Amino acid sequence: MSVTPLLSGAAKRGERILVIYTGGTLGMQAGAAGLEPGANFEARLQRALDTLSVPQQSALPPFEVMSFDTLIDSSAATPLTWQRIAAAIAKRFNDYRGFVVLHGTDTLSFSAASLAFQLQGLDRPVVLTGAMRPLEAEHSDALANVYGALRFAASDSLKEVAIYFAGKLLRGVRAVKCDSEAPDAFASPGYPLLGERVGEDFIEYPARGLAATHRGAPRFELASYAGLAQGEVVRLALWPGIAAWQLEALLGDDRVKGALLQLWGAGNLPDDPALLEVLARACGEGKLIAATSLCPRGGVHFATYAAGAGLEAAGVLAGADMTPEAALTKLVHLLAQPMTQEDRRRRFVTPLCGER
Repeated sequence: MSVTPLLSGAAKRGERILVIYTGGTLGMQAGAAGLEPGANFEARLQRALDTLSVPQQSALPPFEVMSFDTLIDSSAATPLTWQRIAAAIAKRFNDYRGFVVLHGTDTLSFSAASLAFQLQGLDRPVVLTGAMRPLEAEHSDALANVYGALRFAASDSLKEVAIYFAGKLLRGVRAVKCDSEAPDAFASPGYPLLGERVGEDFIEYPARGLAATHRGAPRFELASYAGLAQGEVVRLALWPGIAAWQLEALLGDDRVKGALLQLWGAGNLPDDPALLEVLARACGEGKLIAATSLCPRGGVHFATYAAGAGLEAAGVLAGADMTPEAALTKLVHLLAQPMTQEDRRRRFVTPLCGER
């Protein structure tokens, strides 16, 4: 990793923002086979920022850029990627007033959710952003997203992991990618905005943030994700006609340690006792299994329908209105820690960082 100071002036390190560049479309350039991570990102970012108006440049906080040695397309991210980003922030936490993580959009919401669980009790901002078009591309959204992320990362009242994209500040553990092409690619279906850009003003809504709930020093949980980076936690969405043998083929594998089920409506699955038998057997083997809804809004409530009672009896945990990203990364996070299965189950249904 390399760290390069930009816009440093006379500011002390503790007054600066650290920008962590991990890869993604934002920093890509055209290659022989298509877009690929580009070199000299720090210099390219500086040239882009130099095109801002004088008032905008004056409003930027001083910052430094740290680039990962190996840049990735975010589709290649794994739990080890989430762990690496969290470790980079934790190592330098006391040296900076806030952090910006530049990340590919495909799995940006997964990384944001995971960071929220690993960096609990934050007393300063961690803002993730990316772009739908590269920094130097015509009509790119990259510069506007980086500019906004830097402005919010300098906030004294924002004390959580957030995503800034297309003028909106979203809770990281509540965000989903909802569009593969449009600049306004992220949404927070179950929670209101934490802030937004209105003209040249960057407005926060403190009553919606986590700052009021924090007490004492940050309580980071930086467990090793090494044992969960090869698909040990799986995700399965229901479809009409799903059969017990298909569920068994996945959950019966000894390598699987946890699973996220996405059910219909408020927690429905087909009226097939064999499906519940597979789930009960997997839970009985100590696998951590949770369920969320396939619907982008609303949540899973097992008490609503009789099918939900069967799921609860089988040992499946209700994910309430958690996003799939939040539920899956929370399963990974809990399974990575040395705790009893009872404690994992209790903590899954307990809000840890505003995820439910």
